[in-house]
Amino acid sequence: MRRVEHVMGFPVSLRVDDEGFGESAVDGLFAWLREVDARFSPFREDSEVSRLDRGELAPDRLSTDLTEILALCERYRTATGGAFDVRLPGRRLDPCAVVKGWSVQKGADLLRAAGARRFCLNAGGDVVAAGGPWRVGVRHPEHAGRLCTALELTDGAVATSARYERGDHIIDGRTGRTGRPATGLLALTVTAPTLTEADAVATAAFALGPEGIPWAAARPGCEVFAVTADRRVVRTAGFPSAESGQVAA
Repeated sequence: MRRVEHVMGFPVSLRVDDEGFGESAVDGLFAWLREVDARFSPFREDSEVSRLDRGELAPDRLSTDLTEILALCERYRTATGGAFDVRLPGRRLDPCAVVKGWSVQKGADLLRAAGARRFCLNAGGDVVAAGGPWRVGVRHPEHAGRLCTALELTDGAVATSARYERGDHIIDGRTGRTGRPATGLLALTVTAPTLTEADAVATAAFALGPEGIPWAAARPGCEVFAVTADRRVVRTAGFPSAESGQVAA
């Protein structure tokens, strides 16, 4: 089974290889992602995130999900010494760097609960895979039609933070009110047991710049592939480079 939908501003593709897997579970996955977009997008004026940012919601009136998301944001803000910060001065509250991985991972959990055992869920290039091996390509940071590496996932996740899609959009929160972009890396890819962690660690490490490479590598269960601004490639010893396997969805 295969399906592709545009949700949260990017294409989400799903491939499930379990014979007879129900369409209703796939419908539920995409309904969940649309719900997340409606509830937590900072670009929707009526979302819970926007209402909180405008002071219309007290902290003790937040949903359990948003409370969890903000706790994750604070965990990574503290762990990076403020380099990763979803509450930058002069900017709206923007937890998207955590929401994406968190929500897609929960979507993958819904698939597992419905009986899926072999699937690949790709959300704008960030992937959760089960029952592999699955072969996942990582886009070259300077050449859109090329890959800079490929990796193999069996049960786990991979996420990439880079400058090629949205320019210098990741801000180093340590720069204060000036809000200078993090430019020390061209791209950084992280593998982790869950996409919740892979996506947040990749963004947080990118905000740290070159020092984010060893920081991410030191996170339990994480492996790193990075391209620095001076085009050096850094790869941790355990990064699951691919030699064979099926191509991911």
